[in-house]
Amino acid sequence: MEIRHATPDDYAPIIKVINDWWGGRQMSDMLPKLFFVHFQDTSFIAIENDQIAGFLIGFLSQTFPNEAYIHFVGVHPDFRKKGVGKLLYERFFEVVRQHDRQIVRCVTSPINHTSIAFHTRMGFVAEPGTLVSESGVPASPNYDGAGEHRVRFVKEI
Repeated sequence: MEIRHATPDDYAPIIKVINDWWGGRQMSDMLPKLFFVHFQDTSFIAIENDQIAGFLIGFLSQTFPNEAYIHFVGVHPDFRKKGVGKLLYERFFEVVRQHDRQIVRCVTSPINHTSIAFHTRMGFVAEPGTLVSESGVPASPNYDGAGEHRVRFVKEI
């Protein structure tokens, strides 16, 4: 599997399938093209047999010089449970370390039990929140807008 940096040309094929990859949930609005333009050095595409197997969109925080943030990650349904997500995260962690960052943050929906389990296995810890998700993980209410609760994860690398 090839892991390479994201480019603006990756936007169209990813945005075309992103809602399907999430089982019909409306996700495309959360991933504007600007991420593929302005964060290429910290965003990655996994390719297998000329097909996009997954992607990770991340960036180095401009506000917190010790931190990086993973904005969006997706794995093609046919490639799940094959280590694609782990490979993408590990590549991101490498770049983050090269920039002397020690903290990585990300969020996920409290209803996304698969994502919560993945982040926990990767060593992320859920930050305190005033809600508790169905899986018992703390969540922050209205974090991404009204009714858009999020589990906030942090990992020291």
